[in-house]
Amino acid sequence: RMDQALLLVRNALPAEGLRLSAASAACHQCSYQFLAFIPASNGSARKPSVTVAVDTQHPLTLLLDGFSEDRELCKIHYHFGESGNYSLEVKTLSRSTQTVSCDLIINEDPINSYLPILFAFLVYMGILAIVIVGRLLMKIDPVRNWVCKKLNPRETDRLINSELGSPNRADSLSSNPSQHLWSAVSRQRLRSLDTFRGLSLIIMVFVNYGGGKYWFFKHESWNGKVQLRQFVFIMGTSVSLSLSSMLRWGSSKKKVLGKILWRSFLLILLGIIVVNPNYCLGPLSWDNLRIPGVLQRLGFTYLVVAALELLFTGAGAESVTVSYMPCPALQDILPYWPQWIFILTLEAIWLCLTFFLPVPGCPRGYLGPGGIGDFGKYPNCTGGAAGYIDRLLLGEKHIYQHPSSSVLYQTNMPYDPEGILGTINTIFMAFLGLQAGKIILLYKDQHKQIMSRFFIWSIVMGIISAALTKCSKDEGFIPINKNLWSISYVTTMSCFAFILLLLIYYLVDVKRLWSGAPFFYPGMNSILVYIGHEVFENYFPFKWKMQDSQSHAEHLTQNLTATTLWVIISYVLYRRRIFWKI
Repeated sequence: RMDQALLLVRNALPAEGLRLSAASAACHQCSYQFLAFIPASNGSARKPSVTVAVDTQHPLTLLLDGFSEDRELCKIHYHFGESGNYSLEVKTLSRSTQTVSCDLIINEDPINSYLPILFAFLVYMGILAIVIVGRLLMKIDPVRNWVCKKLNPRETDRLINSELGSPNRADSLSSNPSQHLWSAVSRQRLRSLDTFRGLSLIIMVFVNYGGGKYWFFKHESWNGKVQLRQFVFIMGTSVSLSLSSMLRWGSSKKKVLGKILWRSFLLILLGIIVVNPNYCLGPLSWDNLRIPGVLQRLGFTYLVVAALELLFTGAGAESVTVSYMPCPALQDILPYWPQWIFILTLEAIWLCLTFFLPVPGCPRGYLGPGGIGDFGKYPNCTGGAAGYIDRLLLGEKHIYQHPSSSVLYQTNMPYDPEGILGTINTIFMAFLGLQAGKIILLYKDQHKQIMSRFFIWSIVMGIISAALTKCSKDEGFIPINKNLWSISYVTTMSCFAFILLLLIYYLVDVKRLWSGAPFFYPGMNSILVYIGHEVFENYFPFKWKMQDSQSHAEHLTQNLTATTLWVIISYVLYRRRIFWKI
Protein backbone atom coordinates (compact mmCIF):
# COMPACT_ATOMS: atom_id res chain seq x y z
CA ARG A 1 0.00 0.00 0.00
CA MET A 2 0.94 3.65 -0.21
CA ASP A 3 3.63 4.72 2.29
CA GLN A 4 4.37 1.11 3.20
CA ALA A 5 7.14 -1.41 2.67
CA LEU A 6 7.28 -5.19 3.18
CA LEU A 7 9.55 -6.64 5.86
CA LEU A 8 10.23 -10.37 6.01
CA VAL A 9 11.56 -11.44 9.42
CA ARG A 10 13.34 -14.81 9.59
CA ASN A 11 14.08 -16.42 12.94
CA ALA A 12 17.14 -18.70 12.91
CA LEU A 13 17.35 -18.95 16.69
CA PRO A 14 17.06 -22.63 17.64
CA ALA A 15 14.95 -22.37 20.77
CA GLU A 16 13.59 -18.88 21.19
CA GLY A 17 10.61 -17.14 19.66
CA LEU A 18 10.75 -13.46 18.73
CA ARG A 19 8.41 -10.58 19.43
CA LEU A 20 8.70 -7.74 16.90
CA SER A 21 7.58 -4.22 17.93
CA ALA A 22 8.04 -0.80 16.35
CA ALA A 23 7.90 2.88 17.26
CA SER A 24 7.80 5.81 14.82
CA ALA A 25 10.31 8.65 15.16
CA ALA A 26 7.44 11.09 14.58
CA CYS A 27 5.54 9.72 17.58
CA HIS A 28 6.87 11.58 20.63
CA GLN A 29 7.43 9.39 23.68
CA CYS A 30 5.31 6.60 22.23
CA SER A 31 5.33 3.07 23.55
CA TYR A 32 6.39 0.29 21.17
CA GLN A 33 3.55 -1.27 19.22
CA PHE A 34 3.44 -5.02 18.67
CA LEU A 35 3.79 -6.09 15.03
CA ALA A 36 4.31 -9.86 14.92
CA PHE A 37 5.45 -13.02 16.71
CA ILE A 38 8.04 -15.24 15.00
CA PRO A 39 8.29 -18.78 16.42
CA ALA A 40 11.60 -20.53 17.10
CA SER A 41 13.18 -22.77 14.44
CA ASN A 42 13.60 -25.71 16.87
CA GLY A 43 16.43 -27.13 14.77
CA SER A 44 14.37 -27.19 11.57
CA ALA A 45 16.16 -26.56 8.29
CA ARG A 46 13.33 -24.28 7.21
CA LYS A 47 13.54 -21.10 9.25
CA PRO A 48 10.21 -19.64 10.46
CA SER A 49 9.39 -16.28 8.92
CA VAL A 50 6.67 -13.63 9.09
CA THR A 51 5.99 -10.80 6.64
CA VAL A 52 4.73 -7.47 8.00
CA ALA A 53 3.96 -4.09 6.42
CA VAL A 54 5.97 -1.22 7.90
CA ASP A 55 5.44 2.53 7.62
CA THR A 56 7.72 4.50 5.31
CA GLN A 57 6.65 8.06 6.14
CA HIS A 58 9.05 8.41 9.08
CA PRO A 59 12.07 6.51 10.44
CA LEU A 60 11.15 3.50 12.58
CA THR A 61 12.82 1.87 15.54
CA LEU A 62 12.36 -1.91 15.41
CA LEU A 63 12.65 -3.81 18.69
CA LEU A 64 13.18 -7.57 18.80
CA ASP A 65 12.57 -9.27 22.15
CA GLY A 66 13.06 -12.88 23.11
CA PHE A 67 9.61 -14.29 23.81
CA SER A 68 10.57 -16.89 26.39
CA GLU A 69 13.25 -15.01 28.34
CA ASP A 70 11.73 -11.57 27.73
CA ARG A 71 15.09 -10.01 26.86
CA GLU A 72 15.97 -7.38 24.31
CA LEU A 73 17.87 -9.01 21.47
CA CYS A 74 18.40 -6.09 19.11
CA LYS A 75 17.14 -2.65 18.23
CA ILE A 76 17.30 -1.23 14.69
CA HIS A 77 16.67 2.38 13.66
CA TYR A 78 15.91 2.60 9.94
CA HIS A 79 13.92 4.65 7.41
CA PHE A 80 12.23 2.22 5.02
CA GLY A 81 11.45 3.27 1.45
CA GLU A 82 8.01 3.11 -0.13
CA SER A 83 7.23 -0.20 -1.90
CA GLY A 84 10.62 -1.59 -0.87
CA ASN A 85 11.08 -5.24 0.05
CA TYR A 86 13.33 -6.01 3.02
CA SER A 87 14.45 -9.02 5.05
CA LEU A 88 15.54 -9.11 8.66
CA GLU A 89 17.68 -12.14 9.47
CA VAL A 90 17.97 -13.02 13.16
CA LYS A 91 20.57 -15.64 14.00
CA THR A 92 23.07 -16.66 16.65
CA LEU A 93 26.72 -15.82 15.95
CA SER A 94 28.16 -17.90 18.78
CA ARG A 95 26.47 -20.63 20.74
CA SER A 96 28.84 -20.12 23.68
CA THR A 97 28.16 -16.41 24.15
CA GLN A 98 24.60 -16.47 22.79
CA THR A 99 25.41 -13.38 20.72
CA VAL A 100 22.51 -12.54 18.40
CA SER A 101 22.93 -10.90 15.02
CA CYS A 102 20.16 -8.92 13.29
CA ASP A 103 20.94 -8.19 9.64
CA LEU A 104 18.68 -6.00 7.50
CA ILE A 105 18.81 -6.89 3.79
CA ILE A 106 17.27 -5.00 0.87
CA ASN A 107 15.61 -7.53 -1.44
CA GLU A 108 13.96 -5.00 -3.75
CA ASP A 109 14.81 -1.32 -3.95
CA PRO A 110 12.07 1.16 -2.99
CA ILE A 111 10.56 3.54 -5.51
CA ASN A 112 11.17 7.28 -5.47
CA SER A 113 7.73 8.51 -4.46
CA TYR A 114 8.82 12.16 -4.69
CA LEU A 115 9.34 12.17 -8.47
CA PRO A 116 5.72 13.24 -9.13
CA ILE A 117 6.39 16.42 -7.12
CA LEU A 118 9.42 17.21 -9.27
CA PHE A 119 7.44 16.54 -12.44
CA ALA A 120 4.55 18.75 -11.28
CA PHE A 121 6.98 21.51 -10.38
CA LEU A 122 8.55 21.37 -13.86
CA VAL A 123 5.11 21.46 -15.50
CA TYR A 124 4.06 24.58 -13.58
CA MET A 125 7.43 26.21 -14.21
CA GLY A 126 6.96 25.47 -17.92
CA ILE A 127 3.54 27.11 -17.89
CA LEU A 128 5.02 30.11 -16.09
CA ALA A 129 7.82 30.37 -18.65
CA ILE A 130 5.30 30.29 -21.52
CA VAL A 131 3.24 33.05 -19.90
CA ILE A 132 6.31 35.24 -19.34
CA VAL A 133 7.55 34.75 -22.91
CA GLY A 134 4.06 35.48 -24.22
CA ARG A 135 3.84 38.74 -22.28
CA LEU A 136 7.26 39.80 -23.55
CA LEU A 137 6.29 39.02 -27.16
CA MET A 138 3.06 41.01 -26.81
CA LYS A 139 5.15 44.10 -26.10
CA ILE A 140 6.52 43.91 -29.68
CA ASP A 141 4.21 45.92 -31.95
CA PRO A 142 4.23 43.60 -35.00
CA VAL A 143 3.51 40.57 -32.83
CA ARG A 144 0.75 42.35 -30.90
CA ASN A 145 -0.90 43.59 -34.10
CA TRP A 146 -0.73 40.12 -35.65
CA VAL A 147 -2.32 38.53 -32.56
CA CYS A 148 -5.05 41.17 -32.43
CA LYS A 149 -5.83 40.67 -36.10
CA LYS A 150 -6.09 36.91 -35.67
CA LEU A 151 -8.29 37.18 -32.61
CA ASN A 152 -10.54 39.98 -33.87
CA PRO A 153 -9.83 40.88 -37.53
CA ARG A 154 -12.80 43.23 -37.97
CA GLU A 155 -11.89 45.33 -34.95
CA THR A 156 -8.26 45.46 -36.08
CA ASP A 157 -9.19 46.64 -39.56
CA ARG A 158 -11.43 49.32 -38.09
CA LEU A 159 -8.59 50.62 -35.94
CA ILE A 160 -6.13 50.60 -38.85
CA ASN A 161 -8.51 52.43 -41.17
CA SER A 162 -9.58 54.92 -38.54
CA GLU A 163 -8.41 58.48 -38.97
CA LEU A 164 -7.88 58.70 -35.22
CA GLY A 165 -5.47 55.80 -35.22
CA SER A 166 -5.11 53.30 -32.43
CA PRO A 167 -6.55 54.65 -29.19
CA ASN A 168 -4.30 54.61 -26.14
CA ARG A 169 -5.27 53.42 -22.65
CA ALA A 170 -6.27 56.88 -21.48
CA ASP A 171 -8.61 57.39 -24.46
CA SER A 172 -10.32 54.07 -23.92
CA LEU A 173 -10.78 54.80 -20.25
CA SER A 174 -12.17 58.26 -20.79
CA SER A 175 -14.69 56.92 -23.28
CA ASN A 176 -16.07 54.59 -20.63
CA PRO A 177 -16.64 56.28 -17.25
CA SER A 178 -17.49 53.04 -15.49
CA GLN A 179 -14.26 51.49 -16.78
CA HIS A 180 -12.32 54.50 -15.50
CA LEU A 181 -13.95 54.21 -12.08
CA TRP A 182 -13.13 50.48 -11.97
CA SER A 183 -9.51 51.18 -12.92
CA ALA A 184 -9.17 53.86 -10.23
CA VAL A 185 -10.58 51.57 -7.55
CA SER A 186 -8.27 48.75 -8.65
CA ARG A 187 -5.21 51.00 -8.45
CA GLN A 188 -6.10 52.23 -4.95
CA ARG A 189 -6.56 48.71 -3.60
CA LEU A 190 -3.40 47.04 -2.29
CA ARG A 191 -2.92 44.05 -4.56
CA SER A 192 -0.40 42.58 -2.14
CA LEU A 193 -3.13 41.90 0.43
CA ASP A 194 -5.31 40.03 -2.06
CA THR A 195 -2.24 38.17 -3.34
CA PHE A 196 -1.29 37.18 0.22
CA ARG A 197 -4.86 36.06 0.92
CA GLY A 198 -5.03 34.11 -2.32
CA LEU A 199 -1.71 32.36 -1.69
CA SER A 200 -2.83 31.30 1.81
CA LEU A 201 -6.17 30.14 0.42
CA ILE A 202 -4.71 28.09 -2.43
CA ILE A 203 -2.32 26.32 -0.06
CA MET A 204 -5.27 25.59 2.24
CA VAL A 205 -7.34 24.19 -0.65
CA PHE A 206 -4.47 21.96 -1.85
CA VAL A 207 -3.86 20.58 1.64
CA ASN A 208 -7.57 20.03 2.27
CA TYR A 209 -7.87 18.11 -0.99
CA GLY A 210 -5.16 15.73 0.19
CA GLY A 211 -1.83 17.20 -0.92
CA GLY A 212 -1.06 14.14 -3.03
CA LYS A 213 -1.26 12.03 0.13
CA TYR A 214 2.25 13.08 1.09
CA TRP A 215 2.74 13.19 4.85
CA PHE A 216 4.46 16.61 4.78
CA PHE A 217 1.43 18.17 3.09
CA LYS A 218 -0.99 16.71 5.62
CA HIS A 219 -2.01 18.24 8.92
CA GLU A 220 0.55 17.43 11.60
CA SER A 221 -0.48 14.59 13.93
CA TRP A 222 0.29 16.78 16.93
CA ASN A 223 3.31 19.05 17.54
CA GLY A 224 5.44 20.71 14.91
CA LYS A 225 5.36 21.61 11.21
CA VAL A 226 4.12 25.07 10.29
CA GLN A 227 2.34 25.35 6.96
CA LEU A 228 1.72 28.67 5.22
CA ARG A 229 -1.90 29.06 6.30
CA GLN A 230 -2.09 32.70 7.37
CA PHE A 231 -5.68 33.30 6.31
CA VAL A 232 -6.58 34.50 9.81
CA PHE A 233 -3.69 36.97 9.82
CA ILE A 234 -4.65 38.65 6.55
CA MET A 235 -8.28 38.77 7.66
CA GLY A 236 -7.17 40.99 10.54
CA THR A 237 -5.21 43.21 8.14
CA SER A 238 -8.28 43.61 5.93
CA VAL A 239 -10.43 44.51 8.95
CA SER A 240 -8.18 47.46 9.76
CA LEU A 241 -8.25 48.82 6.21
CA SER A 242 -11.96 48.25 5.56
CA LEU A 243 -13.16 49.79 8.84
CA SER A 244 -10.91 52.78 8.33
CA SER A 245 -12.35 53.25 4.83
CA MET A 246 -15.97 52.98 5.96
CA LEU A 247 -15.50 55.45 8.82
CA ARG A 248 -13.59 57.84 6.59
CA TRP A 249 -16.43 57.84 4.08
CA GLY A 250 -18.91 58.86 6.76
CA SER A 251 -20.55 55.58 7.86
CA SER A 252 -21.76 55.70 11.44
CA LYS A 253 -20.33 53.27 13.97
CA LYS A 254 -23.82 51.89 14.55
CA LYS A 255 -24.20 51.05 10.87
CA VAL A 256 -20.73 49.51 10.70
CA LEU A 257 -21.43 47.42 13.80
CA GLY A 258 -24.59 46.12 12.14
CA LYS A 259 -22.54 45.00 9.14
CA ILE A 260 -20.03 43.30 11.44
CA LEU A 261 -22.75 41.39 13.27
CA TRP A 262 -24.47 40.33 10.05
CA ARG A 263 -21.23 39.18 8.40
CA SER A 264 -20.21 37.20 11.49
CA PHE A 265 -23.63 35.54 11.63
CA LEU A 266 -23.44 34.54 7.96
CA LEU A 267 -19.92 33.12 8.32
CA ILE A 268 -20.92 31.02 11.34
CA LEU A 269 -24.13 29.83 9.63
CA LEU A 270 -22.32 28.91 6.42
CA GLY A 271 -19.65 27.15 8.46
CA ILE A 272 -22.17 24.93 10.23
CA ILE A 273 -23.77 24.05 6.89
CA VAL A 274 -20.43 23.28 5.21
CA VAL A 275 -19.04 21.01 7.96
CA ASN A 276 -22.28 19.04 8.25
CA PRO A 277 -22.97 17.80 4.70
CA ASN A 278 -25.57 15.09 4.34
CA TYR A 279 -25.62 14.82 0.50
CA CYS A 280 -26.50 11.14 0.05
CA LEU A 281 -26.39 10.09 3.71
CA GLY A 282 -29.99 10.89 4.53
CA PRO A 283 -31.32 13.51 6.97
CA LEU A 284 -28.77 15.00 9.31
CA SER A 285 -29.34 14.21 12.96
CA TRP A 286 -29.16 17.00 15.51
CA ASP A 287 -27.60 14.48 17.88
CA ASN A 288 -24.26 14.50 16.00
CA LEU A 289 -24.24 17.98 14.47
CA ARG A 290 -20.70 19.31 14.53
CA ILE A 291 -20.68 22.83 15.97
CA PRO A 292 -17.06 24.09 15.64
CA GLY A 293 -15.41 24.57 12.24
CA VAL A 294 -13.11 26.82 10.23
CA LEU A 295 -15.73 29.34 9.08
CA GLN A 296 -17.34 29.37 12.52
CA ARG A 297 -14.00 30.26 14.07
CA LEU A 298 -13.34 32.89 11.39
CA GLY A 299 -16.79 34.39 11.97
CA PHE A 300 -16.37 34.67 15.72
CA THR A 301 -12.79 35.93 15.38
CA TYR A 302 -13.92 38.57 12.89
CA LEU A 303 -16.69 39.66 15.28
CA VAL A 304 -14.32 40.15 18.22
CA VAL A 305 -11.47 41.81 16.31
CA ALA A 306 -13.68 44.07 14.17
CA ALA A 307 -15.79 45.14 17.17
CA LEU A 308 -12.62 45.82 19.17
CA GLU A 309 -11.21 47.95 16.36
CA LEU A 310 -14.49 49.79 15.88
CA LEU A 311 -14.85 50.52 19.59
CA PHE A 312 -11.45 52.17 20.03
CA THR A 313 -10.86 53.70 16.59
CA GLY A 314 -12.35 56.80 15.05
CA ALA A 315 -12.32 58.26 11.56
CA GLY A 316 -8.89 59.61 10.69
CA ALA A 317 -7.20 57.86 13.62
CA GLU A 318 -4.44 56.68 11.31
CA SER A 319 -3.41 60.25 10.58
CA VAL A 320 -1.83 60.79 14.02
CA THR A 321 1.61 62.29 13.43
CA VAL A 322 4.86 61.21 14.97
CA SER A 323 5.46 64.55 16.69
CA TYR A 324 2.49 64.07 19.03
CA MET A 325 3.68 60.66 20.23
CA PRO A 326 5.76 60.36 23.43
CA CYS A 327 7.62 57.41 21.87
CA PRO A 328 7.68 57.56 18.05
CA ALA A 329 9.02 54.01 17.77
CA LEU A 330 5.77 52.71 19.34
CA GLN A 331 3.32 54.97 17.53
CA ASP A 332 1.54 51.96 16.00
CA ILE A 333 0.99 50.47 19.51
CA LEU A 334 0.57 53.16 22.19
CA PRO A 335 -2.56 54.84 20.77
CA TYR A 336 -4.29 51.45 20.90
CA TRP A 337 -3.30 50.44 24.45
CA PRO A 338 -6.90 49.51 25.45
CA GLN A 339 -6.96 46.95 22.63
CA TRP A 340 -3.66 45.49 23.76
CA ILE A 341 -4.90 45.22 27.35
CA PHE A 342 -7.96 43.33 26.09
CA ILE A 343 -5.88 40.95 23.96
CA LEU A 344 -3.32 40.33 26.71
CA THR A 345 -6.18 39.60 29.11
CA LEU A 346 -7.50 36.99 26.69
CA GLU A 347 -4.05 35.44 26.50
CA ALA A 348 -3.84 35.35 30.30
CA ILE A 349 -7.19 33.52 30.33
CA TRP A 350 -5.86 31.02 27.78
CA LEU A 351 -2.74 30.39 29.84
CA CYS A 352 -4.69 29.95 33.09
CA LEU A 353 -7.24 27.57 31.57
CA THR A 354 -4.58 25.59 29.70
CA PHE A 355 -2.18 25.11 32.59
CA PHE A 356 -4.34 25.31 35.74
CA LEU A 357 -7.79 23.95 34.86
CA PRO A 358 -8.28 20.53 36.54
CA VAL A 359 -9.04 17.87 33.93
CA PRO A 360 -10.32 14.53 35.29
CA GLY A 361 -7.75 11.77 34.88
CA CYS A 362 -5.12 14.07 33.38
CA PRO A 363 -2.19 16.04 34.79
CA ARG A 364 -2.60 19.81 34.96
CA GLY A 365 -1.15 21.67 32.01
CA TYR A 366 -1.17 18.59 29.79
CA LEU A 367 -0.59 19.53 26.13
CA GLY A 368 -0.12 16.06 24.66
CA PRO A 369 -2.18 13.95 22.25
CA GLY A 370 -3.08 11.14 24.65
CA GLY A 371 -3.38 7.69 23.10
CA ILE A 372 -0.02 5.91 23.03
CA GLY A 373 1.84 9.21 23.47
CA ASP A 374 3.68 9.84 26.75
CA PHE A 375 4.19 6.05 26.92
CA GLY A 376 0.45 5.48 27.13
CA LYS A 377 0.02 7.07 30.58
CA TYR A 378 -2.86 9.38 29.58
CA PRO A 379 -4.78 7.67 26.76
CA ASN A 380 -7.98 9.73 27.22
CA CYS A 381 -6.38 13.15 27.70
CA THR A 382 -6.21 14.30 24.07
CA GLY A 383 -5.70 18.05 24.02
CA GLY A 384 -5.77 18.45 27.80
CA ALA A 385 -7.90 21.41 28.90
CA ALA A 386 -8.83 22.36 25.31
CA GLY A 387 -10.39 18.97 24.61
CA TYR A 388 -12.04 18.82 28.04
CA ILE A 389 -13.73 22.22 27.62
CA ASP A 390 -15.15 21.24 24.22
CA ARG A 391 -16.46 17.90 25.48
CA LEU A 392 -17.92 19.57 28.57
CA LEU A 393 -19.64 22.51 26.86
CA LEU A 394 -20.46 21.11 23.42
CA GLY A 395 -20.66 17.37 24.02
CA GLU A 396 -18.54 14.61 22.52
CA LYS A 397 -20.90 14.07 19.57
CA HIS A 398 -20.84 17.72 18.50
CA ILE A 399 -17.09 18.00 17.90
CA TYR A 400 -14.75 16.48 15.31
CA GLN A 401 -14.66 12.69 15.59
CA HIS A 402 -11.49 11.92 13.58
CA PRO A 403 -8.63 14.17 14.74
CA SER A 404 -5.24 13.99 13.00
CA SER A 405 -3.76 12.36 16.11
CA SER A 406 -5.95 9.25 15.74
CA VAL A 407 -3.64 7.47 13.26
CA LEU A 408 -0.14 7.99 14.63
CA TYR A 409 -1.03 8.25 18.32
CA GLN A 410 -3.99 5.85 18.11
CA THR A 411 -6.27 8.16 20.08
CA ASN A 412 -9.89 7.24 20.67
CA MET A 413 -11.19 10.52 22.07
CA PRO A 414 -12.93 13.01 19.77
CA TYR A 415 -11.09 16.30 19.53
CA ASP A 416 -11.85 19.44 17.52
CA PRO A 417 -8.91 21.53 16.22
CA GLU A 418 -11.35 24.45 15.83
CA GLY A 419 -12.51 24.24 19.43
CA ILE A 420 -13.41 26.91 21.97
CA LEU A 421 -10.11 27.45 23.79
CA GLY A 422 -8.01 27.70 20.64
CA THR A 423 -10.28 30.48 19.35
CA ILE A 424 -8.65 32.83 21.89
CA ASN A 425 -5.31 32.47 20.12
CA THR A 426 -7.00 32.77 16.74
CA ILE A 427 -8.24 36.18 17.89
CA PHE A 428 -4.67 37.05 18.87
CA MET A 429 -3.38 36.11 15.43
CA ALA A 430 -6.07 38.17 13.71
CA PHE A 431 -5.15 41.06 16.01
CA LEU A 432 -1.53 40.81 14.87
CA GLY A 433 -2.82 41.00 11.32
CA LEU A 434 -4.81 44.05 12.39
CA GLN A 435 -1.51 45.51 13.56
CA ALA A 436 -0.11 45.08 10.05
CA GLY A 437 -3.09 46.99 8.67
CA LYS A 438 -2.50 49.84 11.12
CA ILE A 439 1.12 50.05 9.99
CA ILE A 440 -0.03 50.38 6.37
CA LEU A 441 -2.48 53.15 7.33
CA LEU A 442 -0.10 54.99 9.64
CA TYR A 443 2.82 55.02 7.21
CA LYS A 444 0.75 55.46 4.07
CA ASP A 445 2.98 55.51 0.95
CA GLN A 446 6.12 55.39 3.17
CA HIS A 447 7.28 52.07 1.83
CA LYS A 448 10.57 51.86 3.74
CA GLN A 449 8.82 52.55 7.05
CA ILE A 450 6.12 49.96 6.35
CA MET A 451 8.59 47.26 5.38
CA SER A 452 10.93 48.00 8.28
CA ARG A 453 8.01 47.74 10.74
CA PHE A 454 6.96 44.43 9.19
CA PHE A 455 10.53 43.17 9.59
CA ILE A 456 10.74 44.30 13.23
CA TRP A 457 7.45 42.61 14.07
CA SER A 458 8.64 39.43 12.40
CA ILE A 459 11.82 39.44 14.50
CA VAL A 460 9.86 40.02 17.70
CA MET A 461 7.46 37.17 16.92
CA GLY A 462 10.39 34.90 16.06
CA ILE A 463 12.16 35.63 19.35
CA ILE A 464 8.98 34.89 21.33
CA SER A 465 8.53 31.61 19.43
CA ALA A 466 12.14 30.59 20.07
CA ALA A 467 11.73 31.28 23.79
CA LEU A 468 8.46 29.36 24.08
CA THR A 469 9.59 26.32 22.09
CA LYS A 470 13.30 26.27 23.04
CA CYS A 471 13.82 25.89 19.28
CA SER A 472 12.62 22.27 19.48
CA LYS A 473 9.59 20.36 18.30
CA ASP A 474 8.48 18.72 21.54
CA GLU A 475 10.71 19.88 24.39
CA GLY A 476 9.70 23.54 24.74
CA PHE A 477 7.49 25.22 27.32
CA ILE A 478 4.67 25.51 24.79
CA PRO A 479 5.28 23.50 21.58
CA ILE A 480 4.08 24.65 18.16
CA ASN A 481 0.73 22.93 17.77
CA LYS A 482 -1.98 23.69 15.23
CA ASN A 483 -4.49 21.32 16.88
CA LEU A 484 -4.28 23.37 20.08
CA TRP A 485 -3.62 26.68 18.29
CA SER A 486 -0.97 27.21 20.92
CA ILE A 487 0.48 30.67 21.51
CA SER A 488 3.81 29.51 20.03
CA TYR A 489 1.97 28.39 16.90
CA VAL A 490 0.44 31.87 16.56
CA THR A 491 3.72 33.72 17.08
CA THR A 492 5.56 31.43 14.64
CA MET A 493 2.86 31.78 11.99
CA SER A 494 2.81 35.54 12.50
CA CYS A 495 6.59 35.67 12.16
CA PHE A 496 6.34 34.08 8.72
CA ALA A 497 3.25 36.14 7.88
CA PHE A 498 4.99 39.49 8.46
CA ILE A 499 7.98 38.39 6.36
CA LEU A 500 5.79 37.02 3.56
CA LEU A 501 3.64 40.15 3.54
CA LEU A 502 6.80 42.26 3.40
CA LEU A 503 8.08 40.37 0.35
CA ILE A 504 4.76 40.42 -1.49
CA TYR A 505 4.20 44.10 -0.66
CA TYR A 506 7.65 44.92 -2.01
CA LEU A 507 7.24 42.94 -5.23
CA VAL A 508 3.60 43.80 -5.99
CA ASP A 509 2.90 47.29 -4.64
CA VAL A 510 6.32 48.94 -4.29
CA LYS A 511 8.39 47.76 -7.26
CA ARG A 512 5.44 46.39 -9.29
CA LEU A 513 7.63 43.52 -10.48
CA TRP A 514 4.74 41.08 -10.05
CA SER A 515 1.03 41.56 -10.61
CA GLY A 516 0.17 38.99 -7.93
CA ALA A 517 -1.20 36.54 -10.51
CA PRO A 518 -2.44 33.89 -10.23
CA PHE A 519 -2.97 34.13 -6.45
CA PHE A 520 -4.51 37.60 -6.72
CA TYR A 521 -7.69 36.21 -8.33
CA PRO A 522 -8.73 33.68 -5.62
CA GLY A 523 -7.78 36.35 -3.08
CA MET A 524 -10.50 38.56 -4.56
CA ASN A 525 -13.11 35.79 -4.16
CA SER A 526 -11.86 34.00 -1.07
CA ILE A 527 -15.20 33.08 0.52
CA LEU A 528 -16.56 31.65 -2.72
CA VAL A 529 -13.42 29.59 -3.37
CA TYR A 530 -13.28 28.24 0.19
CA ILE A 531 -16.95 27.25 0.39
CA GLY A 532 -16.93 25.99 -3.20
CA HIS A 533 -13.95 23.71 -2.66
CA GLU A 534 -15.62 22.24 0.44
CA VAL A 535 -19.03 21.71 -1.16
CA PHE A 536 -17.83 20.31 -4.51
CA GLU A 537 -14.89 18.35 -3.12
CA ASN A 538 -16.28 14.95 -4.16
CA TYR A 539 -17.74 16.00 -7.51
CA PHE A 540 -16.25 15.80 -11.00
CA PRO A 541 -14.05 17.48 -12.26
CA PHE A 542 -12.54 18.04 -8.81
CA LYS A 543 -12.49 14.32 -8.11
CA TRP A 544 -12.71 11.17 -10.20
CA LYS A 545 -12.22 7.44 -9.86
CA MET A 546 -8.53 6.55 -9.94
CA GLN A 547 -6.96 3.60 -11.68
CA ASP A 548 -4.54 3.16 -8.79
CA SER A 549 -5.66 4.64 -5.49
CA GLN A 550 -2.31 3.68 -3.94
CA SER A 551 -0.35 6.01 -6.22
CA HIS A 552 1.00 9.34 -5.04
CA ALA A 553 1.22 10.45 -8.67
CA GLU A 554 -2.52 10.00 -9.28
CA HIS A 555 -3.48 11.67 -6.02
CA LEU A 556 -1.13 14.58 -6.70
CA THR A 557 -2.50 14.98 -10.24
CA GLN A 558 -6.06 15.01 -8.96
CA ASN A 559 -5.38 17.43 -6.10
CA LEU A 560 -3.36 19.85 -8.24
CA THR A 561 -6.01 19.73 -10.98
CA ALA A 562 -8.76 20.53 -8.50
CA THR A 563 -6.75 23.38 -6.96
CA THR A 564 -5.85 24.79 -10.38
CA LEU A 565 -9.52 24.69 -11.42
CA TRP A 566 -10.41 26.97 -8.53
CA VAL A 567 -7.71 29.40 -9.62
CA ILE A 568 -9.16 29.37 -13.16
CA ILE A 569 -12.71 29.81 -11.84
CA SER A 570 -11.63 32.77 -9.71
CA TYR A 571 -9.87 34.31 -12.74
CA VAL A 572 -13.01 33.99 -14.88
CA LEU A 573 -15.12 35.54 -12.12
CA TYR A 574 -12.62 38.37 -11.79
CA ARG A 575 -12.74 39.08 -15.52
CA ARG A 576 -16.53 39.18 -15.33
CA ARG A 577 -16.31 41.32 -12.18
CA ILE A 578 -18.28 38.83 -10.10
CA PHE A 579 -17.31 38.92 -6.44
CA TRP A 580 -19.11 37.16 -3.62
CA LYS A 581 -18.85 39.34 -0.56
CA ILE A 582 -20.46 38.69 2.79
